[in-house]
Amino acid sequence: MKPKISLAIIFGGQSVEHEVSIITACQLMENINQDKYEIIPIYIAKNGEWLVSNRLPKIKDFRDPEEVKNILSECYLFRHKGQVFLKTIGGLFSKEIKIEVFFPVIHGTFGEDGTLQGLLEMLGAPYVGSGVVGSAVGMDKVMQKDIFRANGLPAVDYVWFLREEWIRSQNELVKTIERRLQYPLFIKPVNLGSSIAVSRADNRRQLTTAVELAANFDRRIMVEQGIEDIIEINCSILGYKKLEASVCEQPIKSGELLSYEDKYIKGGKAKGMASLSRLIPAPIPKRLTLEIQETAKKAFRAADAGGVARIDFLVDIKKQKFWVCEINTLPGSLAFYLWEKSGYPFPKLVDKLVELARERFNDRKATNYSFESNLLAMAGKGAKA
Repeated sequence: MKPKISLAIIFGGQSVEHEVSIITACQLMENINQDKYEIIPIYIAKNGEWLVSNRLPKIKDFRDPEEVKNILSECYLFRHKGQVFLKTIGGLFSKEIKIEVFFPVIHGTFGEDGTLQGLLEMLGAPYVGSGVVGSAVGMDKVMQKDIFRANGLPAVDYVWFLREEWIRSQNELVKTIERRLQYPLFIKPVNLGSSIAVSRADNRRQLTTAVELAANFDRRIMVEQGIEDIIEINCSILGYKKLEASVCEQPIKSGELLSYEDKYIKGGKAKGMASLSRLIPAPIPKRLTLEIQETAKKAFRAADAGGVARIDFLVDIKKQKFWVCEINTLPGSLAFYLWEKSGYPFPKLVDKLVELARERFNDRKATNYSFESNLLAMAGKGAKA
């Protein structure tokens, strides 16, 4: 019997999507093949503390702060002789655990935006998902659109600005927005997910209110051109060098946009994105499905994504036209509901993601990060650095 793979699942985090991350992590731990993996649950609290659980946590554990304390110990990561270890702090028996692969499932800031990925890169550890660049692009809605357009992918028009610029020059910005775009408009924080602080504006008053809301959550705000009579179609991509596209889905929204409540609450239970009402496969023509799947692959590649991502599209069915809305490099619930319909049940999806993490890690090792020179010797002899 093969030894188990030690797999550290990192979740929680200092993000407005903290609770969403807990749901994704618990879904992952409930569906993972425990005969194949030794699971190490690492929880990052809202105050930034790194904690490890002495058992597989459940969603209900996080509803009671006292219960959480009973199953968590402080910990830290370190590298020794080319291996990465976790060390627990406190308690009668502190211990060191070797970790072979990391599986980050922190949605939003300090987890999905490249910061955590940078830490794992410096540790020299294999990890699931996109790298530093792909993760950063996946969180930044402005950078995404610029990259998509540079690669010939369709994206709707937008205006972006800084919170400080809005405070200083609100009237001028409103005039610029109204000159370049037409109502309806959608206002979004540039670096945020789960539809938090996203609003529709049909007039100047609503625009002002929406920008004020978005400015509470980010220093950069994007105002996006709204398109009438469209539907949303989502497609997930899986891979690193070789890419696979999932079936497409049509999420069912309750209003003008998919809200946080649509995505996570209306299902009645804490099932994350799996509880969202959706049509799978999306009821769109086959030709359009294939075009969207191929465009999703191009968007995935353009963003330098890896592992699993979900690409969201705005689609005009009458005109058979679509636009890339955004890429989510760590989709809610890992988009497993799309891969179940594409021949990857959850345990098989996890196996594939771990395999891709190792493939990417081995590819990284083929890159030379050192350059031999005699610069220090020259500097010691009086040469200018």
